[in-house]
Amino acid sequence: MTFPPPHRAHRSGGTSPRSVGPLVRALATALALLPLSSTALAADKPRIAVFSGPTATIQNNAPLITSNKAREQYGLPLRKDAYGRTLTDWPRYQRLAAPATIYIEMFTAHPLESQVSELYAAPDGYVNASGEFSKEKKSPSDKPAYAVTLKPEDGLYALPYMGRQSDGSAWESTSTKPGAPFAQSRQTFVPDPSRIFEEIERNGGGIFSKADYDFYRGVPAAGYPKGLPAAKRTDIGEGDIAPEKLGEDFFTYGPYGAAQTRPMLAQAANRMQAALSSGKYAGALWLEGSPTSEGTVYWLNLLVDTPLPISVNSAHRHRGVISADGDGNILDSINYVLSKIWAGPDGKNRLGAVMVQDEMIYSGREIVKGDAHPGGYVATGGYGGILGVMTTGGYITNVPTRKHTWNSEVRVTALPATIDGLLRHDGKFHKVPVAIKDAKGELVPKAIPKVAMLKGDNWYDDAGEPNPAGEKGFTATFDMLLEKYPLAGVVAEGLSPYASLSRSQDMALEKAVLCGLPVVRVARGDAHALVNTNPNNLFIEGSNAIATKARLLLTAALMKYGPLPHAADPEKPTPAEITAIKEKVKLYQALFDTH
Repeated sequence: MTFPPPHRAHRSGGTSPRSVGPLVRALATALALLPLSSTALAADKPRIAVFSGPTATIQNNAPLITSNKAREQYGLPLRKDAYGRTLTDWPRYQRLAAPATIYIEMFTAHPLESQVSELYAAPDGYVNASGEFSKEKKSPSDKPAYAVTLKPEDGLYALPYMGRQSDGSAWESTSTKPGAPFAQSRQTFVPDPSRIFEEIERNGGGIFSKADYDFYRGVPAAGYPKGLPAAKRTDIGEGDIAPEKLGEDFFTYGPYGAAQTRPMLAQAANRMQAALSSGKYAGALWLEGSPTSEGTVYWLNLLVDTPLPISVNSAHRHRGVISADGDGNILDSINYVLSKIWAGPDGKNRLGAVMVQDEMIYSGREIVKGDAHPGGYVATGGYGGILGVMTTGGYITNVPTRKHTWNSEVRVTALPATIDGLLRHDGKFHKVPVAIKDAKGELVPKAIPKVAMLKGDNWYDDAGEPNPAGEKGFTATFDMLLEKYPLAGVVAEGLSPYASLSRSQDMALEKAVLCGLPVVRVARGDAHALVNTNPNNLFIEGSNAIATKARLLLTAALMKYGPLPHAADPEKPTPAEITAIKEKVKLYQALFDTH
């Protein structure tokens, strides 16, 4: 079987020509000879944009360990189990450097093939006890065999891993030795999803017969510390890749962990927005780590202006282990995009960004990770959150009423180019212009607001009168936000379902509002009720959103509406100032009621 070559691209946003491999040229020649109707049919093959996200187990692999084949060849100690038995090698997918003819023993693909040997064509020849091949059987012990020439252009084959360290010793883990620095270790994550898709195809996934794919490094989990020439790129992008740094350009977990940073939210939205605005795609997949994908899916749901489907995938088991779940999730997402079960009567996506996990279709607003095993995702909020299933080929049971993607009021295209932020210096408030989007209409990474999360409870305050001044932790957070971040806010998690905190904490939060910080109050944990909107207080009620989801919506809302009006003297606000604050809070409240 011949596999499609890796996608090599030299354009940003899909406007420049792609480099075309010999197989693609051959396909183009063949299509030119087909009748017009067949050519048109081939040209209509859907294309899906696939994005690499951070800390993604779904893009992670078990470490490459030197095989016993290599150890035997180079005189190294063999790998053995605790009982002294030699371990069986785990073949790893690799590419041939040159054609190689091999001989495959007949009737070994299944233990019962030989029971119906009369149904089979004759073998290509026979192999004797010395390993010699001949067309004729010369001894009763000769084995019937197929002769096949494997070629580099066939794609990946599972082969013994022969790699060793530079000093000739075997690789026993990712690094040269325990505790070695990152520079002396190999990466296990892939830099973009192209390799994953090639392996899925080789494993029988059949994904290249369904669609074509372009691979984007959204906020990738692996990178090129030495850079990469444009000619070797397998992702969509322009020119050479400059040397990349862990924690700045790519984000991983493990012994060299580096979590993605807040400004990267802009990059995630910008890159998907640009791709899905190109008119080339049937939809998009985003691959990310299981603990953080629940936030990214809601962010894309709010920010990306597109009528096309977006499906986010993660995995709880890395690639190659028994029963890895990631490949199945990817296949289900491909089928989800192509099924069009997401489309309304107008053809637009009616479900928003979703996560397709373990054959279930989850709303991007409600899904969270519950535990680290397949099936460990749950829907929050108490009013659904599971939109359908992929088990039967794709079926939708619920359609969300919340705004998303193309009708979201905080989508990138609906945000202002600039907005006035607010900073406090020496006790005085100052307006600070903040550039939200650049000349190309893309989000500016530095514009992403800072939203803190605070938690409260009952049986908390000291005896006597409530004392907001005693809430030093809260006030320190407010001071940090007001003095450093021109766009900032707070999500406060309180009692369920009322979202109230202790009286001292509530009073401290009220003062934060009077200083211009919007405060969203949500119920603790996964409360199965809506927080009642109270027009008489100064807070935004978070409906049934959990704190982490509310944080992302408030982040987006700040870029649309900016800070609240502040009181000249937060200790003594005037009635007019209170009224102005409440009017601005209504704008925020409308977003939380509808998104």
